[in-house]
Amino acid sequence: MAKPSRYTPEMAARYKLQGYWGPETPSGLWRQNAEKFPDRVAVVDSGTRLTWYEANQWIDRLALGFIDLGIKKDELVVLQLPNSVELCLLRVACERAGIICLPVLRTWRHHDLEYALARTRAVGVVIPWVLREFDHFDMIQALRPRLPDLRHVFVIGDKIPDRAVSIKTMLASPREKDPPEGYPQKTECPPDEFSLVMPTTGTTGFPKFVEEPICSFMCREKACVRNLKITDQDVLGALTPTAGGSNSRVYHATLLAAARMVMLEHFTPQKALEVIDKEKITLTPLVPAQLVMMIRHPDFAAYDMGSLRFILAMGAPLPFELAMEIEAKMGCPIVQNYSGIDCSAACMGSIEDPPEVRFRAIGKPYAGAEVKLLDDDGKEVGRGDTGEIFLRGPGAVSGYFGDPEATRQAWTEDGWFRMGDLGRFDERGNLSIVGRKKDLIIRGGQNIYPVELENLLGTHPCVSQVAVVKMPDPVLGERACAYVVVKENAAFSFEEMIRFLKDRGVAVFKLPERLEIVGALPMVAEGQKVNKKQLEQDIKAKLDGLVKSPKKAFYEKF
Repeated sequence: MAKPSRYTPEMAARYKLQGYWGPETPSGLWRQNAEKFPDRVAVVDSGTRLTWYEANQWIDRLALGFIDLGIKKDELVVLQLPNSVELCLLRVACERAGIICLPVLRTWRHHDLEYALARTRAVGVVIPWVLREFDHFDMIQALRPRLPDLRHVFVIGDKIPDRAVSIKTMLASPREKDPPEGYPQKTECPPDEFSLVMPTTGTTGFPKFVEEPICSFMCREKACVRNLKITDQDVLGALTPTAGGSNSRVYHATLLAAARMVMLEHFTPQKALEVIDKEKITLTPLVPAQLVMMIRHPDFAAYDMGSLRFILAMGAPLPFELAMEIEAKMGCPIVQNYSGIDCSAACMGSIEDPPEVRFRAIGKPYAGAEVKLLDDDGKEVGRGDTGEIFLRGPGAVSGYFGDPEATRQAWTEDGWFRMGDLGRFDERGNLSIVGRKKDLIIRGGQNIYPVELENLLGTHPCVSQVAVVKMPDPVLGERACAYVVVKENAAFSFEEMIRFLKDRGVAVFKLPERLEIVGALPMVAEGQKVNKKQLEQDIKAKLDGLVKSPKKAFYEKF
């Protein structure tokens, strides 16, 4: 049975009694909405529009197809698909069949995908044949000799290679008219178990796989629906290119409100603007990098953003001035959200908060969530002071799939998860993120928080993107280096950077002591996070070269 690793009977009893864990499941909500609103459009992508009735029929046919092929309860299937109707409904079909599903990034290649398939002992994988000129089926065939558990390769689309199972053929079979005895009651995943596992998005090594119990993520989504006042009149857009993460709001909050969801298969700023205009999307989660690309697109003014009720900014802190610019151009409020795949959602802003709160903080803890800030000695810090963020509560995930040791290391015995971020609470109880603890630069005993410098430099008219990272120093231990992507036809110098920051009151010890102009920043999680580890390795290699040079070290002139 897919029982959550960390959850205890006492925990379950407490959260059920408090009303945080209830009977709702995605599978049950799809069925319920199909009965209530059979003819209303439920899910859309560039090639498919399904009503609630049609979508629920798809779910049944896929679930029964998996069962007919002999996939057993709690066996695992990997989904490597773009945002699409198929990705959305296959997740639910796995739940209804009692199968565990692991959605992974569509950009994973042989190395990562083989690790995931082998580590989880996956019995099936669902892929496109060819996507963006890459042959996914050929990759799977190359891996299969080393994957003895992999019995089934499913392919979406009209053209199917030999030795693959067609998802389209499964959908054409009216199997739901003659289901096996006890279906779906005997197969469907109950709310206190999990059928969804999500990969982490670290910058080094292999990912871990996070258990997502139904009761946990439904608890979070119920709070989200309440906070954001989502109704059946809303249209939620899944525009980020991931199988989970930011798009979780769309997959699950939509069901609770019986709203419509729209899937964008491949993000470009123009396609995102087009789909918001065409489908009249009312709310969408986006990361700051996507928002910047959209508002600065040369054809931005050609698209109607009037349907947007608000935007949920996720994945990284949003600088104040940038948030003001985005909100003014998009014509709707921006609400920030703080979460992590390893732990779940922690805090969310409110559309009723004034701009100075929404832009300078990421909100208050979700209903039932407990957030505390600790110093290096493990003591709680006071209001206004900076500390490392710890989280626990009914929306927290239950551990790492198949890895009890990693689970023990990540959570304390009393259920607290170390987020790895530094934050501070204001007098109203709103949390602000100062930065990642591992990104903290300690220059001669003085702390430099990169996010502070990034937020300021990001407002410079010549700067498109910026990342501030630590670089080793034999005297002070660490110094700050700024990597900057300059806007087209613009120029930016070290002297201009220093003047700009000094004019904004930045202390001298915080000023970056090296500037690297680059064409693009290295990214992970399909463009949602900057790979700072790679930048730190890059600057270290350059410094190693400087050591051998007769020139003075760069900081001697500063």
